[in-house]
Amino acid sequence: MKKEIIVNRSQEETRVAILENGKIVDLFNERRESEKIVGNIYKGTVKNILPGLSSAFLEVGLERSAYLSADDVVSECKDKKIEKMIKIGSEVLVQVDKEPISTKGARVTMDVSLPGRLLVYMPFNDHVGISKNIESRQERDRLKQIMNESKPPVGGFIVRTEAEEATDKEIKREIRYLTRLWESINARAQKMKSPALVHKDLGIVFQTVRDHFNEEVDLFMIDSKNEYGEVVDFVKIVSPELVDRIKPYTGKTPIFKAFNIEDEIRKLRSNRVNLHSGGYIIIQEAESLCAIDVNTGRYTGTRSQSQEETVTITNIEAAQEIARQIRLRNIGGILVIDFIDMKKAKNRQKVLEALTRSVKGDKAKIKIWPITRLGLVEMTRERKRESLFALLGETCPMCHGLGLVLSRETLFIQLSNELSQMRLTRHTGKVRVRLSPQVAQYFRERCSRLKQCAGQDIDIQAAPDVPWEDYQIIIE
Repeated sequence: MKKEIIVNRSQEETRVAILENGKIVDLFNERRESEKIVGNIYKGTVKNILPGLSSAFLEVGLERSAYLSADDVVSECKDKKIEKMIKIGSEVLVQVDKEPISTKGARVTMDVSLPGRLLVYMPFNDHVGISKNIESRQERDRLKQIMNESKPPVGGFIVRTEAEEATDKEIKREIRYLTRLWESINARAQKMKSPALVHKDLGIVFQTVRDHFNEEVDLFMIDSKNEYGEVVDFVKIVSPELVDRIKPYTGKTPIFKAFNIEDEIRKLRSNRVNLHSGGYIIIQEAESLCAIDVNTGRYTGTRSQSQEETVTITNIEAAQEIARQIRLRNIGGILVIDFIDMKKAKNRQKVLEALTRSVKGDKAKIKIWPITRLGLVEMTRERKRESLFALLGETCPMCHGLGLVLSRETLFIQLSNELSQMRLTRHTGKVRVRLSPQVAQYFRERCSRLKQCAGQDIDIQAAPDVPWEDYQIIIE
């Protein structure tokens, strides 16, 4: 499988796309006015404690107060009630675990973790864990032995998948780097006054290098000369053997257009995704729930296939595409997928297995429940930042997020009733109606009916300043 990382850097935005066999599977955005804060470490002050919800709110210098759960408090107190572990007015060091979403503030934790390429350092935890993706028992034992010999007396580590087959020297070098980083953060925090940003996490480009740039990636291409040099310098430190795979983009065509990524991003704005078979899926996002509907569309299968086989083929293809779409769109929370009904349990299991296999490459935590008799699959996906749809768009001023506006017919009926009421109250004078240009023609074609309601001539005018669902009646 050919894997590529393409980076587009502009004054207002940085975009990173990960391609597999030329097909985009991951997309990351970082904008100048809405930089990501997950991973940042702040010194904050406890402003409010809610014992009933086992949580507290902290002032850390962000627009909204940060949310801290009792489970994320680090304390030597044996009583795990939050009001016993922290006090109002106390200063604490916290790390952002989840971006502010909609009206909710950032979620923070006192259990700080510092990720490197091979390891994650946890200063307040003595545990040493090995990634489940490292399956070889021999390799797990080797890594565990290295960690037991090299681990500092304070803090714990998680050995990441990237550490598989890493040398003893590489692992020890990263242990030293991460522990020194924590020492400098801790020293800085002692000198700073709350609220304050103590440590800023890596930007999106360097996070991608740290988390995704490995032996499986054939090409890392970036269209910024300055940042190209910075990336090369960074990789020389963390993965010197991969430096030759980093290339600057010098073409005249914008890099995302050259790799056909721009068209893919444009398609992500639609809630409909067409499948190669002729079927399609519909994706409807809410704040914490997403409904996905699978349809056969124009796919009817072949003559040799039964209806059950046709449906199963469509569902399996849909399962693979759904896994890709939720990853691309960064859809999190609760997801309910309505697959096309299948009568046979073995076919339902095939679809569930296809979905499970397809989400394996997703770094977000995912849990899938068994498929029901109705063909429904419930699943959850970890959400640490806003979805791509929320990032690229904002609530429509016409429909206010409903996805629908009042129909021309409904508006016509409302106006007709209002004109009839005016006639009963014996309003006199010339009547002029100002409407949105998109609906004015519909009213002109039915002007005679409006005349009957008003009992006099009506002047219909198209007015660009009038919203779709509004109209103005002017009596002269």
